[in-house]
Amino acid sequence: MPGTKLAPPLPWMPKMRSWRAFPIALLVLSMPLVAFAQRTPLRSSFDLRVPWTPQPVVVAGKTSLVYELHLTNYAQDALTLRRIDVVDDQQHPLLTLSGDALVAAIGRTDRAKGEERLNISPGNTAVAYLTVPRDDARAVHLEHRVFYATSSSHEASVGGGAVTSIAPAAAPLGPPLRGGPWVAIHDDTWERGHRRVLYAIGGAVKVPGRFAIDWIRVGERGGFAKGGGETPQQWLGYGADVLAVADATVASVGSGVTEPATLAEGAAHKVPLEDAAGNYVALDLGDGRFAFYEHLKPDSITVKAGQRVKRGEVIGKLGYTGESTGPHLHFHVSDANAPLDAEGLPYALSAFRVVGAYSSIKAFADGDAWTRAATPAAERGFPAPLSVVDFDDAH
Repeated sequence: MPGTKLAPPLPWMPKMRSWRAFPIALLVLSMPLVAFAQRTPLRSSFDLRVPWTPQPVVVAGKTSLVYELHLTNYAQDALTLRRIDVVDDQQHPLLTLSGDALVAAIGRTDRAKGEERLNISPGNTAVAYLTVPRDDARAVHLEHRVFYATSSSHEASVGGGAVTSIAPAAAPLGPPLRGGPWVAIHDDTWERGHRRVLYAIGGAVKVPGRFAIDWIRVGERGGFAKGGGETPQQWLGYGADVLAVADATVASVGSGVTEPATLAEGAAHKVPLEDAAGNYVALDLGDGRFAFYEHLKPDSITVKAGQRVKRGEVIGKLGYTGESTGPHLHFHVSDANAPLDAEGLPYALSAFRVVGAYSSIKAFADGDAWTRAATPAAERGFPAPLSVVDFDDAH
């Protein structure tokens, strides 16, 4: 009412102007909190995958896990590999690759050379071919840490590709051939060697020849052919009996592939992928394991699908059919009844006698003499690269 005095505000009531200032005060107080709530920076880099579960293999008495780590760059710029570490579930280091060792371990489908292999452009994939030493064949959990640099020279790392190995209990296999000397042609460092040839036939990339060996007969003083070796018949191992490595069932037979009359003719002829194995026999060893014998001589296969065979039984003869640079027996074990659409599995031979070795693949190709072992040794397992063995005198 006019002339009526308002009661003074109670002590706990703020003045009106204080209420109007209260939201502003809240905003001011909250600003330092916003400044400190920074998110951890994120960076897109490699997708790390191990497509195949590794199994131990014993080569020249040493156990190791042989497998591949696939690295696909999902960043928007190129990434350069610096180092790869393999550790167990306790973070104990099992393998470290850097420098020249890293360059040697990396494969690229575009066949990049040297250190260029380490520079992975957006969308591209590199494959690290890993051989992890082990004290025994027990299963182990593996993890991978990849160190890399961005195009702006920022150093970073990413972990992934976790996998637990398995310890197979497959029985050792008998010899695929008789006598000797035979040289075991394989080396997982060769750019186009069996282990580094990948196939994507059925919608997934696989390495059927991961543990393949090309067996070539050599002379007591070296050399692998009589004369110049221009024809298959001049090669020392041509026509040799090929043997079943176990009591097994014939899973499949591939025949009908003709043989070039000369090696020059074979080199000039492009073999379609379906004929790459040439004439072949696959044995079902049981437990999901299949033994493959490839490049067999035309009309030499003595078995048919579904037939039971005994260990040591002749199933065909060594030849020169399919994708081959010369007469030899290609032998490997895989997880499917398919020459190319399968994963190569490790295996052990029950007995062989190491009588020597070649110093290099060039020495073999040049027909040089192989170096004799000071004391020939009976062994079992998987022969070392370029070792020269005899199967009949293995015990």
